[in-house]
Amino acid sequence: MEIDLAPKAPKGLYAGDGGSYSSWTPDDLPMLRVASIGAAKLTLNSRGFAAPSYSDSSKVAYVLQGSGVCGLTVPEATTEKVIKIKEGDALAIPFGFVTWWFNPNDSDLAILFLGDTSKGHRPGQFTDFHLTGPTGIFTGFTPEFVSRAWDLSQSDVSKLVHDQSNAGIVKLKVGQKMPEPSDKDRDGLVVNCLEAPLDVDIKGGGCVVVLNSKNLPTVESVGLGADLVRLHGGAMCSPGFSSDSAYQRKRKGSSGRSRRETGA
Repeated sequence: MEIDLAPKAPKGLYAGDGGSYSSWTPDDLPMLRVASIGAAKLTLNSRGFAAPSYSDSSKVAYVLQGSGVCGLTVPEATTEKVIKIKEGDALAIPFGFVTWWFNPNDSDLAILFLGDTSKGHRPGQFTDFHLTGPTGIFTGFTPEFVSRAWDLSQSDVSKLVHDQSNAGIVKLKVGQKMPEPSDKDRDGLVVNCLEAPLDVDIKGGGCVVVLNSKNLPTVESVGLGADLVRLHGGAMCSPGFSSDSAYQRKRKGSSGRSRRETGA
């Protein structure tokens, strides 16, 4: 198979005043389908809110720039985790977790997602399901059924299904009340790659941080590990190969490697 290694920009899936969501597709990068790896990018403008959704694949999320808040709901849990996130943070999001993202700041918040799509609907691409809005899962049921199943009033059901006109991302008004994040909720769910102990540190060259089940326990449920490689000016990674069938995603000034988690 002929391999095209030229950099490709993601394709926009939806956008609005609150931000945008883009995805790299197997049609542009055939290796995504071969590796069963999905890749996407969420960018939230000031006051941008990515509505609650879940995916058909487990993911590792990495905050490329900015800071904000993330909400995580574990299946069968009675409460959600609300977490402050900032540049350098990595989160492992197992299959079935419902997440939302919010940017309360003036500068943009950008998040990269990499995940194992081998058990998903489309190998090499995420399929996301929104809870609310015109493409939300509630639209497939009658208001009466949703009201009884979720113990909601008819007016609340109407708001969930009809009041949100944009798909996925909205811009919240100033003063809109949001859940307060808890530092305790970060434990075991987030590791900051810019502050974590270095696994490799070459003076004047660069450094490497490896995400695994030891520094980020939930990564064991995701089925993927990841390496964050940072290079100083004028440095390079020497030619080499991986013995664990790794697939790489690179950007200017640094490189990140997604690999199947071995538990080692």
